[in-house]
Amino acid sequence: MPSVTARRLRPLALATTLLATLALAPAAFAQDGKPIEQQMTPEQFRAAGLDQLSAEQLANLNAWLNRTLDVETTKAAKLAKEKVEDENRGFFDFGSSEPVRSRLQGPFHGFAKGRQYTLENGQVWRQTDGASLAGVELDSPAVEVSPSLIGSAWYLKVEGYNTRAKVERVK
Repeated sequence: MPSVTARRLRPLALATTLLATLALAPAAFAQDGKPIEQQMTPEQFRAAGLDQLSAEQLANLNAWLNRTLDVETTKAAKLAKEKVEDENRGFFDFGSSEPVRSRLQGPFHGFAKGRQYTLENGQVWRQTDGASLAGVELDSPAVEVSPSLIGSAWYLKVEGYNTRAKVERVK
């Protein structure tokens, strides 16, 4: 059975690969900046009506396609990076260090070491310290999971209470 560290690193490796693939996919489609007439077969070129364009019109079309491709590649890479960072927030030092604001799924019965907390966004966090918040019964309370100022620890806080529990992301 793989170690806990290996199981946690797999999603990160997959996310990093996805990010690289998404960033490179439009560039691969453009076939290294070749003009459109070199990317299409002569039959495709004629079927699209591009053989009716003048040399100047064809040059303008190719310039526009290259600019559009550059803009879309940049946008896709940025969105992929943001998605990877957001989805992997809280795993080691990977992803965004912005706080996670969500709600717990179902009832909250206070803090206890080893307890797992599932957020509406699908993230699962496990309490690693002995913080307690006894006698509390809430249904789907709003929570914030935020990183510590120093180090790589994360803390879960339930809205309306000052007690924070040290947590680690497990999913």
